[in-house]
Amino acid sequence: MTADRRILELLAPAKNADFGIEAINHGADAVYIGGPSFGARKGADNDIIDIARLCTHAHRYHARVLTAFNTILRDDELEPARRAIWQLYDAGVDALIVQDMALLEMDLPPIQLHASTQTDIRDAAKARFLQDVGFTQIVLAREMTLEDVRKVAANTSCTLEYFVHGALCVAFSGQCFISHAHTGRSANRGECSQACRLPYTLTDAQGRVVAHDKHLLSMKDNDQSANMRALIDAGVSSFKIEGRLKDLGYVKNITAHYSTLLNGLLEDLPGYRRASSGRCSYTFVPQPEKTFNRGSTDYFANGRQHGIEAFESPSFVGEEAATISKVAADHIEVDAAVDIHNGDGLSYYDSHRELMGLRINVAQGRKLYPNVMPGDLKPGMTLYRNRDQAFERALEKKSADRRIRADLRFEETADGFALTMTDEDGVSARVELTHDKQPARDAERALAGIRDSLGKLGNTLFEAGDIAIDLPQARFLPASALNGLRRDAVALLEANRIAAHLRPQPGVPVEPPVRFTDTELSYLANVYNEKARAFYRKHGVELIADAYEANQELDEVSLMITKHCLRFSHNLCPKELKEYDLRGMVKAEPMTLMNGNDKLTLRFDCKKCEMHVVGRIRKNVLKAQAVPVTFHRTAPEGVKVTRSAPRP
Repeated sequence: MTADRRILELLAPAKNADFGIEAINHGADAVYIGGPSFGARKGADNDIIDIARLCTHAHRYHARVLTAFNTILRDDELEPARRAIWQLYDAGVDALIVQDMALLEMDLPPIQLHASTQTDIRDAAKARFLQDVGFTQIVLAREMTLEDVRKVAANTSCTLEYFVHGALCVAFSGQCFISHAHTGRSANRGECSQACRLPYTLTDAQGRVVAHDKHLLSMKDNDQSANMRALIDAGVSSFKIEGRLKDLGYVKNITAHYSTLLNGLLEDLPGYRRASSGRCSYTFVPQPEKTFNRGSTDYFANGRQHGIEAFESPSFVGEEAATISKVAADHIEVDAAVDIHNGDGLSYYDSHRELMGLRINVAQGRKLYPNVMPGDLKPGMTLYRNRDQAFERALEKKSADRRIRADLRFEETADGFALTMTDEDGVSARVELTHDKQPARDAERALAGIRDSLGKLGNTLFEAGDIAIDLPQARFLPASALNGLRRDAVALLEANRIAAHLRPQPGVPVEPPVRFTDTELSYLANVYNEKARAFYRKHGVELIADAYEANQELDEVSLMITKHCLRFSHNLCPKELKEYDLRGMVKAEPMTLMNGNDKLTLRFDCKKCEMHVVGRIRKNVLKAQAVPVTFHRTAPEGVKVTRSAPRP
């Protein structure tokens, strides 16, 4: 299937159906949401009824609903997964975002499959393979440069999806096993413990401390606002916002921001259009810096660069707001760079460079009265605002309207009148009214009244475009009759739009089956069940190792593979030093990361410009066994039940 890359899609996250509905209202062309299970964000699951409700709302605008179904599956989970997919299809879901290749070997409904970022798509060969086995949309690795994207676009015809905003996993997606090794909670099964956000001490091969107690694997947040036109030119047509666990304010603000950006770009891109219908208006000005972020970076889009790291804190620091000039017993005085209001949240770094926070109860000019007066504030400290109360309050209310243009035509019939509404997509609805035809005494006033009554589309999906009145002579109709006719036409047009929504067709695998890019797979391929094994065998793979979650890798292995390099971050990169004729002074020797008693070895693959975080699985993870729990309505025979006294 060949995708039309001139149709641009803004893809927004949805923690639940209500968040998804607001994402659509604020300009998303598609939303992605977790299903009842098997999504790679534990705690973001949703039941089928709510997903169906979201689908109905999205399809009114011809927007799509994608369900994240992107964990790797055990053999005993394959059948429950198949049943869940059929339920999602029946609920109206347009596509699934998946990681496990077992799904391509199963009896699924005719639903599109999108290759998750967890499938680790870093080059054109992998992208082409996934297209050839039936994926219609592929989520490119966040680490890909614009030049990498262009190469993939030249080698494929499917839709290319790229993360444009939100949190960055420091590892190549699908290539991080630290969480499972240390806690038994697998990132590939939606339970990441986020070891990358912990503080570490970095030492070199001689044991010298390079960095002490810093968040060395923590990245700033992704922001591709400045690269949107370049991404379009490179072949990206689906622009993804990260954040299925983020709050509603984030979803509204960031969706509105990128929707506005895309609409602006379309003014200079003839032949391009948005993937869904309608235009949005907002009661606020979108400002990405106002909602949760760790600072911003465009990561590797334009090549390797310094400044992608959030070493100081993995939390939301906020915008620079003020400098403390005086500290009193119950308040502080500041020189403010922004207007600070009652309820604002401020943050600061204490003497240990730990990020601390406070809430302003009362702001009186330069004087700020916190809810609790910290004892470590000093003149000269910088304060940052990480909660703008006025901005947050604006987002708590109804903050967007999304309307679809509809032209109206009012005309006479043999026994009354008819109203036809035709929307911007060419979907029509015609309703008729049997009514006597009374000549109007004041023709101009009567026609104005008809036009006014028909154009009142205020609380509907639609806004009036052209209103044509085709009558042989001016007629008098009561406003109640015209309003009823308009309401019926609106309801029918909305129903016709939903009926006209065409679910995208699934891809067709190439026959005979194409060969995979390699004949051997290590644990890095995340093969966790027999159907996935069968898939790879069909595609020419001869040796297939178990996924890391099978606990077969007992020695030290790469627990994380990342393009982020701590040698580069600390100006110790041999390649960089070579440019200054300092060859031989620094080698890419192993380094060590320490967090408490956890020790991880860093090895550097300079040819690929990658860093490997190496370690082994903990013994307690190996010992832990899942014990099935059986619940009984009554005590099994022979079991004595002792009832304890109720607690006071």
